[in-house]
Amino acid sequence: MSQQGGRPTGHEDDWWGQLYDDTEDAGPAAAPDSLDDRFASAAGTVNTGTGVPAPRAGEEDTPPTRSRAPWEPTQTTTGPPGFATGGAPPGPGSGPPAQPPDIASAEPADRRAAGTAPGSGPGGTPQARAAETHPPAKTPADAAPPPAETPPEPPPTRTPTRVDLPTLPPGPLDFVGSGPPTYDAEPTALPPADPDDLDDLVADTVLDGAHYGSCTLRAASVRGDSARFRGEPRRDSLLTARFGTGDHALVLVAMATGARATPGAHRAAAEACHWIGRAVGRSHARLAEDLRAGRRGDLKSGLHRLTDRSLGKLRASATEQGIDPEEYSATLRCLLLPADTGCRTRVFFGVGEGGLFRLRDGEWQDIEPRVLDVTGEPVVGFGSLPAETPEGDRLTMDLGIPTPPSPYEAAPEPPREPFRFRASVARPGDTLLMCSGGLAEPLRGEPELCEYLTDRWSGPTPPGLAAFLADTQVRVKGYADDRTAAAVWEA
Repeated sequence: MSQQGGRPTGHEDDWWGQLYDDTEDAGPAAAPDSLDDRFASAAGTVNTGTGVPAPRAGEEDTPPTRSRAPWEPTQTTTGPPGFATGGAPPGPGSGPPAQPPDIASAEPADRRAAGTAPGSGPGGTPQARAAETHPPAKTPADAAPPPAETPPEPPPTRTPTRVDLPTLPPGPLDFVGSGPPTYDAEPTALPPADPDDLDDLVADTVLDGAHYGSCTLRAASVRGDSARFRGEPRRDSLLTARFGTGDHALVLVAMATGARATPGAHRAAAEACHWIGRAVGRSHARLAEDLRAGRRGDLKSGLHRLTDRSLGKLRASATEQGIDPEEYSATLRCLLLPADTGCRTRVFFGVGEGGLFRLRDGEWQDIEPRVLDVTGEPVVGFGSLPAETPEGDRLTMDLGIPTPPSPYEAAPEPPREPFRFRASVARPGDTLLMCSGGLAEPLRGEPELCEYLTDRWSGPTPPGLAAFLADTQVRVKGYADDRTAAAVWEA
């Protein structure tokens, strides 16, 4: 295709006319002078450019009649003044300037027939869409009256369900009896320390526990209120040890109390526990066998021998230190517990004052072994002097002059404390308590303390270490000595 002066020539004119003009019902039309005129005449669109040609001489102002192209919308409605209805726009100077066609002319006929305003549909004007999206606020006169408030429904009534909680033992107490003790409940002063002998220091409180076989052990040793106030060391000593393994193991609990008002009382008590611990540990296999076999006589004689040997070494230690054996002495109380679940024999042995109690079926039983001692004035026929000598001399008066000791005989030893022994078979639910005099005396003298410990220790499970410590240090007015206790709960 060739061009002359910017216009197509030759057969191209026929091709462009065939492309945009429909020969069916098409009237005679003059050939346009330019390509822009062809587009305006063929497509019937508005030319918004500045070079719109004026109609030729002899032609009418209206565009020629032609048929609609298949892709053009139906042009049957009339728009506002100045808009074309489907033909080319008027030339310059013949009317108002050309404007874009109204989009309402492309709406379906059924909507127009129903009286819908132009541009009110989904493709309406932006003002109409904004009015639909954000409707104008209603005035109080147009607003509907609020609905009547319905009172809320009351919550459904529930029948309370009764829950029976288990009865728990009362909490720990600070003291029992008529009033609080004079001393403070907590430690006040520490005992003096030697920088060259720090191993001699004794802790204020010792706590221990274990579980073997069918029994649970709790043990504690607490400095008394009087010693806490004065800054004196604890005179009680506690030792818990296990010898052997498995069912042949043997558990030893030993406690000792040094002599009152002596400077080395705490050392004597610790030595007594160490000596008996070594003696029992070296013979634990034989002792465990006698326990399982129930040889009560062999146990009593063997433990008596071990106790005398241990206390004898304690007196020998006092002699080496240049201390009177009476000042460097201690009471000793021990408990043997077999680890075998099939053996429920519990053996107590020792020397000196203290307490051994058993809590069974909610009642305390004092099972401390009694020692038969002859006390009081002599009576005729038992411990009194004869009325006359074998030579016939009658004794009329006793001057009370003691016989001096013979220089050829050794001085008699001071009388020793009797040996105490008891072997018993435990029952399920029993609680066995071995304690020093600091706890045995208030248990025997204050019934309220027994009732309190009964409530605390009659539960289905043994107390923990902290609870046991709190129970053993419940104070009673008038009893301020050290307290050492070991309790065994039977499963």
